[in-house]
Amino acid sequence: MPVSSPESHSTVLAAPGGSFLLEDRQPEEVFTPEDLSEEQQQIADTADRFAREQLLPAADRVEAKEPGVLRSLLVEAAELGFTAVDIPEQYGGLGLDKVTSALVADHLSSLASFSTSFGAHTGIGTLPIVWYGTEEQKQRYLPKLATAEWVAAYALSESTSGSDAMNIRTRATLSADGSEYILNGEKMWITNAGFADLFTVFAKLDGEHFSAFLVERTTAGLTIGKEEHKLGIRGSSTCPLILADCRIPKENLLGEIGKGHHIAFNILNVGRFKLGAACVGGARLAIEESIRYARERVAFGKPIAGFGLIQRKIARSVVHLFAAESMAYRTIGMMDAALATLPKDASPREMQKRIEEYAVECSILKVFGSEMLSLTADELVQIMGGYGYVEDYPAERFYRDARINRIFEGTNEINRMIITGWLMKRAMSGQLPLLAAIRKLMDELMQPPSFDAAAADQTPLAHERATLASLRKMTLLAAGTASERFLTALADQQEVMADLADCISAIFALESALLRTQKLLASGAATAELAGKICAVYAEEALATVESSARRVLAAANEGDALTLRMTVLRRFAKSTPIDSIRLSREIAQNCTDAGKYRF
Repeated sequence: MPVSSPESHSTVLAAPGGSFLLEDRQPEEVFTPEDLSEEQQQIADTADRFAREQLLPAADRVEAKEPGVLRSLLVEAAELGFTAVDIPEQYGGLGLDKVTSALVADHLSSLASFSTSFGAHTGIGTLPIVWYGTEEQKQRYLPKLATAEWVAAYALSESTSGSDAMNIRTRATLSADGSEYILNGEKMWITNAGFADLFTVFAKLDGEHFSAFLVERTTAGLTIGKEEHKLGIRGSSTCPLILADCRIPKENLLGEIGKGHHIAFNILNVGRFKLGAACVGGARLAIEESIRYARERVAFGKPIAGFGLIQRKIARSVVHLFAAESMAYRTIGMMDAALATLPKDASPREMQKRIEEYAVECSILKVFGSEMLSLTADELVQIMGGYGYVEDYPAERFYRDARINRIFEGTNEINRMIITGWLMKRAMSGQLPLLAAIRKLMDELMQPPSFDAAAADQTPLAHERATLASLRKMTLLAAGTASERFLTALADQQEVMADLADCISAIFALESALLRTQKLLASGAATAELAGKICAVYAEEALATVESSARRVLAAANEGDALTLRMTVLRRFAKSTPIDSIRLSREIAQNCTDAGKYRF
């Protein structure tokens, strides 16, 4: 259902999750960063100032784990309301929308160690209680978490069950008198563990029923292990938890017995979209650093910002950031549109279902955003050369810190499985007309290629729209062939699933960038021409990505004459006259270099 935005004079559509694969959207139906309300922009500006004036100056102290520094910064963030955004007003929070929540995560991400701690506290640490807590639990804990008087942590992972979350070994038993649960086991890699006051701990009741429990730090039988020494996010606290006959009141069961997996997986959806937003903010600062250094560093008599290969690095980072940012705020805008139609007395479960609708988009944001940030950090180090490799400059920290994002919130490999598996499951259940679209494509294989039909279209972004149509056809061809070949065993073909996920992600990225660009052009924005160039360059890259991924899928699922036939069809769909991406990349880099920053 659409929701009107008075600021943008547009109607954001709560489109069905995954429908981007099959349906065209109109620009006015999607939310973009240019649609922020005045209040949202003020919050973003406040968060950005806090990051630059409080977080970055404290970076060395945070990275050195100077006692109390990180926690004091969380308290300072709480004083500005940042830790209360997702907590309902009746429990001391602000109860703001998801876009605002994402904006805070985005603009507080300049120091990854803080961002990690903040995200663990406000997201996966606090939301389980917001969504699943009893009234007593909410009254007891949420006001303290809103002010960061208490810090929260989330304890799911174990040494043998990182990605295989349901295989945990931690056990819970009910005491003989029925008044307590007794927990035994060990949790690993728990963010904030060194100073957290409250843990959401997952365990199997009687070794069978996957459940969640609230465990306070002072509980007898709970021991916090030593701090882990990590490659990146060194200033964040990461410790194991040891539970040895750890006794908690039976009232500290969170949610229902045997329903802990609902808590774990629904909370991770939120963690994924917030991580995607945080990667956007981190990349924005990394690009700023790249441009600053490239303008100041002189080689062979001129600033290196004027060299083509440096410009290519800056442009590549800008292009990927624009796509990631467009996807992130589009997805979160759809969530807000879906949540806005709920009655005021809607249950938390109804809210979760609206967010769960966008599970595939959340996984795309996580994968694309984390890999985009890694690319941007890598290009920053390369632009700075030897300076980028030493600790005296921020590039080295950016590079190390970026790496964890491809592991957090489910590895990128797991999330690629989710992207394809979720869509195929919806297709098989009839919730998404994917199978009908595949059959229709197979019936149309002998029609002329889409680029031939689009060649006469000279309207703005015509080439990019034609590219998007071809991406969909190539992806449907690959998905249909794989489904036909592997049937229900498709989930066991992980490489095929991952290649299909990359095709699906490229479609969402290009369409999101394209719709945002169309909005900018329609509004006459000063950045519209730059956005058009970015969109053109990304379309070229997306075409290459989908073609190469589809080739691998077709080769895995066909042989002989069938492979030859389908490769012929694939080449037809991939037919395109290349753009001058070298010239456009130079112009993109020059535009941002002149401004000294990412322009959006």
